[in-house]
Amino acid sequence: MKRNATAVWNGSGKEGHGHLTTQSTVLTDTQYSFSSRFENGIGTNPEELVAAAHAGCFSMKLSFILGAAGFTPDRIETKAVITLEEGSITNSHLVVTATVPGIDADGFEAAVVNAAANCPISKLYNCAITHEAVLA
Repeated sequence: MKRNATAVWNGSGKEGHGHLTTQSTVLTDTQYSFSSRFENGIGTNPEELVAAAHAGCFSMKLSFILGAAGFTPDRIETKAVITLEEGSITNSHLVVTATVPGIDADGFEAAVVNAAANCPISKLYNCAITHEAVLA
């Protein structure tokens, strides 16, 4: 399986602007710029997209791990916070809250640690991956 996205950038790094389009067209000519990346401008940015990818991938991996252990989650909500420092992503912090009938706190924590280490996006990263886990 292969997936793709296209970025088009026009102009200089600070004054220019760009657009992102994904294969699925969920993003179609979605704007990004210096302002949306490093300030509070309108549009998306690579770090926000990386955070969405990590949160989604981790949540699905956690569901698979829980299922393999005999548990079916009612809900998994994950927020990923990406830290960009001096031109490098240095951390992805996952905050997960889940409702998983029948699991105990230790079993849930073990599943979270496994998913954080083994989801495909985690394996892609070259940074620290930390987490907070709440069993609701």
